[in-house]
Amino acid sequence: MPDAAAMPGAGVSFRDFFGQQREGMRAMATTGVMGLHLVSGPLVGFAIGYGLDAWLGTSPWCKIIFLLLGIGAGFLNVYRDTQVLLRKLENERRHAGAAVSAANDGTARPGAGAPASGRPGTPPPGKKPHLKDTDTGK
Repeated sequence: MPDAAAMPGAGVSFRDFFGQQREGMRAMATTGVMGLHLVSGPLVGFAIGYGLDAWLGTSPWCKIIFLLLGIGAGFLNVYRDTQVLLRKLENERRHAGAAVSAANDGTARPGAGAPASGRPGTPPPGKKPHLKDTDTGK
């Protein structure tokens, strides 16, 4: 049987693995929505134009006009999705940068990550212990 430490990915916990999977699925979903917007806009525009042409008897004109409007709507939706995605990435980058700088400055929140005292169950410096943590004998 091979050594567990020599296996690829042996040092990765399930929480980290599923977190990475969740991020990948979120990226695929965003990409899929953008693709649907590119396709659905022109299809809906063409369908509306086709219906209006059949009803009004103006054969190619409504199809062309609404197809162009649908293409414009599809690209507008993709542009909006991209702006939302870029804002989200910028917020995540800013949040990660603030956490790194707080850890480097020593201003990180005690309780985020390892306890400040190094022992589990002890309150951070300057905080009183909870009543259930004290030995009052009651």
